[in-house]
Amino acid sequence: MRKPRHWTGPTSTPTPAPAPALEPGPRPTPTPTHGPEPTPTSEPRSTSASGRPKPTPKVTSLLASRAARTHRKAWAAVFAALVLTSALLGAFAVAVASVGLGHASVERYAGADLVVAGDQNTRYTAKPWGSEAETATAGLTERVRVPEGALGVVRAVPGVEAAVADRVFPVGLRGESVTGRPWEAARLAPFALRDGRAPRHPGEVVVGAGRARTGDRVALRVGGADAAYRVVGVADGPRAAVYFTAGRARDLAGHAGTVDAIGVVAGPGVSAGELYGRVRDAVDEAGLRAAGGRADGDSAGLRVLTGDGRGAAEHLAAAPARATMLGILGAVAGTVVMIAVLVVSSTIVQALRQRGHELGLLRAVGATPRQLRGAVGREVGRVAVAAAAVGAVLAVPAYLGLRALLDARGALPDGLRLPLPPWLLAAPLVTAAVTVLVARLSALFAVGRAAKVRPAEALRESPPGTPRRITGLVLLGVGVTAAGTAAAQHGQAAAAAASTAAVSLVIACAVLGPWIATGAMRVLGAPMRRFGGPGGRLAAANCTAAAARLGAAITPIVLVTAFSVVQLAAGATITHEAWAQAREVARADLVVRADGGLPSGALDRIRSVPGVAAATEVVHSTVVLAGKEAGSPLLERLPVLGVTPERLTRVLDPDVREGGLGGLRPGTVALSSDRARALGAKPGSTVALRFGDGAEGRLRVVALYERGLGAGDFLLSRDEVLRHTSGAGAARVLVATDGGAGTARAVGAAVPGVRLDRGAGAVRAAAHVEPEDQALGEVVGATAVGAIGAFTVVAVLSTLTLISIGRRPELTLLRRAGAARSQLRRMLHAEAAAIAFTGLIVGAAAALVPLLAFSLSFTGTLPHLPPVQAFLIVTVVAATALAGTVPPLWRVLRGRYPTG
Repeated sequence: MRKPRHWTGPTSTPTPAPAPALEPGPRPTPTPTHGPEPTPTSEPRSTSASGRPKPTPKVTSLLASRAARTHRKAWAAVFAALVLTSALLGAFAVAVASVGLGHASVERYAGADLVVAGDQNTRYTAKPWGSEAETATAGLTERVRVPEGALGVVRAVPGVEAAVADRVFPVGLRGESVTGRPWEAARLAPFALRDGRAPRHPGEVVVGAGRARTGDRVALRVGGADAAYRVVGVADGPRAAVYFTAGRARDLAGHAGTVDAIGVVAGPGVSAGELYGRVRDAVDEAGLRAAGGRADGDSAGLRVLTGDGRGAAEHLAAAPARATMLGILGAVAGTVVMIAVLVVSSTIVQALRQRGHELGLLRAVGATPRQLRGAVGREVGRVAVAAAAVGAVLAVPAYLGLRALLDARGALPDGLRLPLPPWLLAAPLVTAAVTVLVARLSALFAVGRAAKVRPAEALRESPPGTPRRITGLVLLGVGVTAAGTAAAQHGQAAAAAASTAAVSLVIACAVLGPWIATGAMRVLGAPMRRFGGPGGRLAAANCTAAAARLGAAITPIVLVTAFSVVQLAAGATITHEAWAQAREVARADLVVRADGGLPSGALDRIRSVPGVAAATEVVHSTVVLAGKEAGSPLLERLPVLGVTPERLTRVLDPDVREGGLGGLRPGTVALSSDRARALGAKPGSTVALRFGDGAEGRLRVVALYERGLGAGDFLLSRDEVLRHTSGAGAARVLVATDGGAGTARAVGAAVPGVRLDRGAGAVRAAAHVEPEDQALGEVVGATAVGAIGAFTVVAVLSTLTLISIGRRPELTLLRRAGAARSQLRRMLHAEAAAIAFTGLIVGAAAALVPLLAFSLSFTGTLPHLPPVQAFLIVTVVAATALAGTVPPLWRVLRGRYPTG
């Protein structure tokens, strides 16, 4: 018997001749038996230093273009994920950059070259463990005032044409709140007279256009006192403005010896930059500091503002809101980026996993690892570049939609400008490049095994190994440990630990996907076989046999379910408990308020009205609490209430547990129990606070109460708070009555010129201490949930579609073996239900652990998720799972004789 070619022994099998390499070059020419030797038609292939053929771009380009055309449907899912990723990353990049460039609008001081104002920041320096000292900074929401003596120093600076003192105070005019200022400050805008003349006497005023006519007499209320003034002029500018003489404005504004700001106008030929240096030097040499005491290490110098910075002296809330917005956007953007990377990576990995045999075959016929990586990289790159470009175009409209939501919700303070310069429109191009980079790296990771192993092994599908299981278990342990840490912490530390727990648990579930799928099928397999009929038995068998495939399908559902539940439930839990406590705290029936302040003695007159059980005056403000987190300095700005203590619990009941509120006087404070535990305080202890204007106070604790979310962490004396606020125009009186029908009318008659607001909503709004960033957090959080929801649809739909496309040969074989179309439909429905159910349960479990720790730490209650939101999550996941499982296989289920 003749031996076949390539005979290797008696037990070997015939081996096919090796296929020619894919690199371009001449094929080996057999040696002729006669005749002249043929001339080579091409040059010999180039070789590397190691003697191996060098890959050429033509081969990888050919493989990439043919694969892209062949697998158009698979890459369509990847394209959608990359478009969404590029659009969201671009939108958040534009938002963060716009907020970073944001500043307070310049209105009242638009005509001033410089503005001298107090430092609206407070600082705290501490030395973290084993490192150099660090300084934390927080913005102040109350006016930091300038000593009046600075006016003379600035006026003496060479080049100063005029230095004008500005004082701003609330005024009540015909039932509306307007702003009072000295007429000299009007030139800083500048606002010119439209009619009449400037005020010369204390009883004369100039009003904004449309408010009154020259010669009219108007009644104005300032500091609760009513007085009649004659209108001598009408000025351009804002309608809600009233201008007094300088002396009268000084008397009405209060705060003797200080001014709000000093506007500086440069002389002819003097630039703003040159004058800035002179004024800065003069202020420093004079040793001028802002009015009011500061904490040790907290400088309280004066600022000299130019350009867009001048608006900071007008809109005090703009800078703190901008810093808060940057923090919230950064945190949410980080979450969205992480989800985007995970979704894009899993989608690309799944798209290439479906072609594992194809890639293995290319290795078997001679493709080098470098050629394989290059072909897949080019293939993914073409899809990624087109998708990233589309996403970059959509990024700016997405940002504008976010701005519209913020404006509609009133989440941005008045005066905060978020510019969008033309060059910023290039930011989405940078995020598009990042999107392409993520796609290329994901492709290299996905093709790594096929490129590394031997060609014969590349044709086999390797099961998940022990290192992957160990990694998943370690991440699971980290998540549970972080959740336990969150339950034992308070404030920002608890939130950070809970966030770490959520991320670790979600990634652990993704890593342990095959084992989770196997365990889920052990639980769901029996009911599927028993109640599902032939289709259920087929579904159970398929899911059990393909645990890796099922794990890949479950992972995106777990991912988006966990993050959606955490994002929604964390805010909903705090809001739900805060409003529940607010309902318990607010016991009043009426809210009494007046533009321009309540008149002197109004509180006593209200209390003397028959039918009034109790009344207390409340003032809202903020305080800053200095502390440390992991050794680093931390400044926390918190809302507070200033109240009058007489019969307070009849109007506001914070549920006092220790001490009493009767002793709440200037120099004292009442704390919530949670804040007291964090500070280690008890009745009789002393706590250090920084008021809204930066002044430090050391206050004695007189009471501890339980309802901190409803009443805030601190209750202060009204008189204490008024010393550190910009004006008293926002004071309100909460009144508890015996329910008599005529009591409200009697209260209104006792204090003429006030407004009465009735109902539980008005009382809760006046008494509730709402975090200043709540509206902003709600809008940005809703945007993040919407983005996560979009990723839910894209990730689940694309992954299941890719899996379904890869199963067409399997289902075709089942059809040819005799399976009915109805049986296969029931099988697919059962598989979709199993995938959605398992993903929802595992995702909810991964979210519940950190949520439970978070809610116990912040509210002491169980997590709360509104039923409508929970129903929406379940519905979207179920519908998407069904859409990704059945429609891609309709061609196989149609017709009598399937063709695959």
